[in-house]
Amino acid sequence: MTEKNEQTALLLLGCPQVPVQTSMVLYLAHGLSERGIRPVIAGTTAARKLMEVADPGRHYLDEMNDLDATIDEITEKKRDFDLCFVFIHNDSGIAYAGTMAYISKAWVYALIFGEHAEELAEEIEFPCEIVAAKATHNPMPLKRRLDEVMQWAAVSKR
Repeated sequence: MTEKNEQTALLLLGCPQVPVQTSMVLYLAHGLSERGIRPVIAGTTAARKLMEVADPGRHYLDEMNDLDATIDEITEKKRDFDLCFVFIHNDSGIAYAGTMAYISKAWVYALIFGEHAEELAEEIEFPCEIVAAKATHNPMPLKRRLDEVMQWAAVSKR
């Protein structure tokens, strides 16, 4: 946790290949901020650039960092988070979520989307909360599932 007992949430972004990722990151960052939880974005260069363009005034995106550098900080125990939301649309996203479940004290939320969301969800074999929806261009199926989770996401499960 950060100073003053402020809760923090890591939003971990891989390749932004599926269009719903950008809008859902902004939506989640807004929702967390409204609940007094500070969102921190960690992503690939392309994912961060999309976020910067989508929120040029930084209304929702206060802090953005390189994905690998953030994982290194957590591994080295220099930093950690209360919650971790991993955006997943392929196998590498599952690997990132599994890594976070292992190296971080944060409760991990696997946000699985895309055409193969159900199949990807079945591959998860580590402790986390799975939020899956077949969403590629239309964010509403994932938004509805995320809204259900956000009702109780402010309380860490660990």
